[in-house]
Amino acid sequence: MTGKLMCAALVGATLGWMSVTVWAGPPDRKDFLSDAIKGDNSEIRLGQLAARHGGSSGLREYGRTLVTDHTKAKAQASDVARQIGVEPPSGAMLKADVEYAKLRVLSGKSFDREFVGYMVDDHKKDIRDFSEMAKSHNGAVGDLAEKQLPTLRKHLRMAESLMQS
Repeated sequence: MTGKLMCAALVGATLGWMSVTVWAGPPDRKDFLSDAIKGDNSEIRLGQLAARHGGSSGLREYGRTLVTDHTKAKAQASDVARQIGVEPPSGAMLKADVEYAKLRVLSGKSFDREFVGYMVDDHKKDIRDFSEMAKSHNGAVGDLAEKQLPTLRKHLRMAESLMQS
C-alpha cells in the first residue's frame, strides 16, 4: 500500500509541476503595466526623499536621477496603458511604502546604506521582470519593457557603485 501511495504522490507532483509549466505563459500585460507604473511612482517618491535626506552628495544626485528617469518612464508607461485600456494607477508599491516609512526615520550613513541596499535589490527584480516582458514580444508593452531596460540597468550600476563607496 505504501508503494502505491508513493507512486501516486510522485505522479501527482509530476503532473502538478507539468501543469505549471504548461500553463505558465508570458506575464499579463495589464498587470505588468500597472506594476510598472506603481514602481515608477515608488521610485519617484523614494528618489525625492533621497534627494532631500541623503547623507552624501552622490546619493542625493542619484535620488534626483531616479526622479527624472522614472517620471519619464511613468509617462511612457501611462501612454501605453491608456492605449490598451488600463487606467494608470496613482499609488505606489506596498513594499516601497514600507521602505519609505523606514527611511523617513534614518539619516546620514544609515539612510544611505538602507536606501542603496533597497535600490540594488529592487532594480535587480525590475530588470528580471522587464526582461521577461521584453522577451514575450507582447506588442507595445513588450516594446516598452525593452526600451526601459537600459535605464533600469543604469540605475542598478549607479546603486552598486554607491554601495561600494
